[in-house]
Amino acid sequence: MSEKLLEIHLLSKSHGDLKVLDQVSFDLQPGEILGLVGRRGSGKSTLLNLIGGAIQPSEGKIVLDGEDHTAQGTTKARQGGIELVYQRPQLLDTLDIVHNIFFGHEVGWLTGMGGSDWEKMYSQAKDILAGFELPPDFLQENIEDLTDEHRHLVAFARAICLPPKLLLLDDFLPNLSFRRQELVLEHIRVLVSEGVGVIISSDNLKHLFKITDRILVLFEGKVSAIRKTADVTPRDIVELIVGASNPKQVTPVIWALENYHAVQKQTKKLFQEQAALHEDLEASDTLNQELVERLSAQVKASDRLNTALQATQRRLLTEREEERKALARELHDSVIQDLLSANYRLEETEGKLNSDEEHGELESIRNEIRQVVGDLRQLCRDLRPPTIDNHGLVAAIRSHAQEWEERSDISIEIDVDPALGRLPETAEISIFRIIQEGLNNVGKHAMAQNASVTVQRTNKDNILIRIIDDGKGMEPSIDLADLTSQKHFGLIGISERAALLGGTMKIESPPEGGFVLQVEIPSPYPA
Repeated sequence: MSEKLLEIHLLSKSHGDLKVLDQVSFDLQPGEILGLVGRRGSGKSTLLNLIGGAIQPSEGKIVLDGEDHTAQGTTKARQGGIELVYQRPQLLDTLDIVHNIFFGHEVGWLTGMGGSDWEKMYSQAKDILAGFELPPDFLQENIEDLTDEHRHLVAFARAICLPPKLLLLDDFLPNLSFRRQELVLEHIRVLVSEGVGVIISSDNLKHLFKITDRILVLFEGKVSAIRKTADVTPRDIVELIVGASNPKQVTPVIWALENYHAVQKQTKKLFQEQAALHEDLEASDTLNQELVERLSAQVKASDRLNTALQATQRRLLTEREEERKALARELHDSVIQDLLSANYRLEETEGKLNSDEEHGELESIRNEIRQVVGDLRQLCRDLRPPTIDNHGLVAAIRSHAQEWEERSDISIEIDVDPALGRLPETAEISIFRIIQEGLNNVGKHAMAQNASVTVQRTNKDNILIRIIDDGKGMEPSIDLADLTSQKHFGLIGISERAALLGGTMKIESPPEGGFVLQVEIPSPYPA
C-alpha cells in the first residue's frame, strides 16, 4: 500500500475550448486535512467532482491507496472509499432518512435473511444524527419536508455512516448553524484521528485555519500554491486567491465574516447558560432536571428556527436579485430593441408622407416611443445597474447618485473610498441596494435640499455606509415595528440586509434637524 492516501497527477478538465482545470497535481496523506480555496470559477467544485467520480477528467490520473481510480463513476468511487458531500445535497425523496443515509452501504445486504438489517441501520442512523443534536423522532420526518440545514446533515451522515478513506466536502459548512458547524468540525477531527483524509472547499478562512493542515489555492484552474496552514496568515491566502502580490492592492473575493449573526451569538450564549445551569442543578430534584431539559429543548428549537429563517431570507434575497437581473436583461434585449426597431420603421415611413399634419402626428408618436424607451432604460438601471457588473461598486454608486440628483433636484455629495476595490457580488449588490433604498427614502420623505453618501473602511476594515440629509427628520424615538405598521418598508429592507450580512443599522434624527442612516457590515478584508 502506498504511504500517500491520494495522488493527483496533471489532472485537467475541458469543456470544448474552455479549460476549467489545468494540470493540477498534489497529494494527501492519511489523516491529513487539505483546505481548497479559490475565486468563483477557479475549478474547486470541478476538482472535487473529478476525484469523487461525478465527472470524468479530460487528462491526468487519480490514485487512491496506490490504485488507479481515474476512470470511475460515483458508485465505484464510493466502493473504493471516496465520499463526496455536494454543495446541494443529493437525496432521494422517495426513500426515508435511514435509507438515504445507508444508500449503497446497506447494513447486512445480501445476508442469509435476503435483505438489509433495518433495525441496525436505524440504530446507527439515530446515533450519528444524535451527534449533531437531532432527536430520535427526526428519523420519522419526510425527506421533502426537511430544512436546508437538515438535508445537508443527512447528506453528511451518509458520507460518514461507514468511515471512508477519503472525505470530500464541497463548501458544505456555510449551510449549517454555528453550533452544528462546530459539531461537524469536531466529527471531522475524530475521522482524521482514525486515518481518514479530508479535502474541504470553503470560502470561510476561519474554518480552514481552524482545522486544516495545508491549504491549496486554485487560480484560473491551476494550482497557484500549496501552503502549510501554520506558516501563513489569512491575508497571505487572500493575496494568492486574487493573484495579488502587494497587500495594498488586495481586493478579496472571500466574504470571511469576523462576526456571526446576532441571533447566532445569542443562541451560543443560551447554550452556555444552559450548560452552566445543568452543572449547577445536576444534583437537584426531578423538577429542576425537567426545567433544564425544557430549557435545552427551547434553545435548540430557537436555533433551528433562527437558522431556517435566515436561510429563507438569504434565498429570497438571492432569488429576487436573479429575477431582477433576468427581467432587466429581457427588457433591454427584447422590449427596448423592439421599440427602437419600430421607431426606425416609423422614421422610414415618415419620409413617404405628404401632409404636414401626418408628419406632425407621426413625430408625436415617435417622441412618445422615445420617452417610453427612456423610462424602460431607467427601469433596467434600477433593476440591475450594468455599471456594477462591468465597473464595480464605486462606479455604480457614483453613476446612481448622479442620476438620482438629476431626478430629485436634491444636491448630493459622494465620498467613496477609491481603494475599496471589488467585493464579492453579494456584498456589492447589498451595499448598492442599501444606498439605493436610502436615497429613495430621502427623495420621497425627507423634503431635503442636500444629502451626502459616505462609504469607507473603519479602523477594523469593516465597511461603513452613512447617508445624511438636511430634511425634516423623523420622530425622536424611531421604532422599526412602528415603521412596519406605517408601511415604511425602505428602512425595514435596509435593516434586513444589514442583519443578513452580520452587520448593524443605526438611524438618528439629530436635534438640529435632518436624518442620519448608518450601516456597518463585517470586514471582507480578513487580517
